[in-house]
Amino acid sequence: MEKSVEDPPTSAILLDHCHFSQVVFNSVEKFYVPGGDITCYYTFTQHFVPRRKDWIGIFRVGWKTTREYYTFMWVTLPADLNKESAKQQEVQFKAYYLPKDDEYYQFCYVDQDGVVRGASIPFQFRPENEEDILVVTTQEELETLQSINKKLEQEAKEQKDRWETELLQLKEHNEKMSSENEKMGIRVDQLQVQLSTQEKEMEKLVQGDQDKTELLEQMKKENGQLFLSLTEQREQQKRLKHTVEEMKEKESQAAKKQEELTEENFDLSRRLSDNKIMLEALLREKENLERENELLKKDNSRLLSYMGLDVDSLPYPMPTSNHGGAGQNPGLVYGNPYSGIQESSSSGLFSVKKCPTCKSDCDDMCEQQHVCLSCPICHKIFPAREKQIYEDHVLCHSL
Repeated sequence: MEKSVEDPPTSAILLDHCHFSQVVFNSVEKFYVPGGDITCYYTFTQHFVPRRKDWIGIFRVGWKTTREYYTFMWVTLPADLNKESAKQQEVQFKAYYLPKDDEYYQFCYVDQDGVVRGASIPFQFRPENEEDILVVTTQEELETLQSINKKLEQEAKEQKDRWETELLQLKEHNEKMSSENEKMGIRVDQLQVQLSTQEKEMEKLVQGDQDKTELLEQMKKENGQLFLSLTEQREQQKRLKHTVEEMKEKESQAAKKQEELTEENFDLSRRLSDNKIMLEALLREKENLERENELLKKDNSRLLSYMGLDVDSLPYPMPTSNHGGAGQNPGLVYGNPYSGIQESSSSGLFSVKKCPTCKSDCDDMCEQQHVCLSCPICHKIFPAREKQIYEDHVLCHSL
């Protein structure tokens, strides 16, 4: 028998439960010559689907279960079962693994569940047909052969009777075992049901015990947390008392501070009111001075026109503020035009200071190039383009 790395799947299913018509073996010879490889041809029926662990075995005629195979080969699965060519299959058995006797054998297709799906006609392994051999014997040899034949027939009959008796005994034993197996199966099912019920009850008990243990642990934790919370509340109560005392002290201090701020606010309000009144007076005075300045400008223009002079031809710049000549001549806001013509180099409304534009002394040349304004009080120099800043600066000295 063939020794393989992996044995095929077999079963103890009897012949009565097998289906021999799902796989059909084709071109099976009556005998095969020993010493050579043989090819087994078979065909799948329409509704049969092969599987990966199916196999074809060579069995001696008279086998009872698929475990009695002599040798086997794995089935090759077709790529597409829908094709007609996939239905026709073949497998080759090597000569080394084939039987060496002249008993009758047959091919059997066994699926991966160990069930036979097809069987071939019997065949032998012998060198040639014995019917073609001419045997020449004498009378004595013939009588001897007949005697031996009778003995063999008698032995074969006795052997057959013994096999039939053993078969009956095996069937009875099989029936008894089947009955006992059914009883044991029913008993096993009952025991499994009882075991399942007991396991569920045990799980419920264990779960209840675990729930109680968890509840006890949770109550312990809650007790500890309550104790800590009580301690914290006591400490917090002490801190609150201390905080209340501090708040009372801060409240008294805040009341005193509020009284001081109220007094200070009242004083500031009074000063603000005075400043508003003073500011309004200054603004009215500023408006009056601006009106006077406009009048003086007109008078100055008439005087220059009367003298035949032009403002651009003067050697000094015309002041643009009504406060420019207050330090030199309070009667003339723009200075004395005649003194400017006669004494162009003398100091007048604009003092000689550093020019903020070119950073040099404000002489005649600088005045011609850069028109500058000088504060009559602090003598600060301002460029002509900063007229508004200059006026605001002079106004600040009067506040």
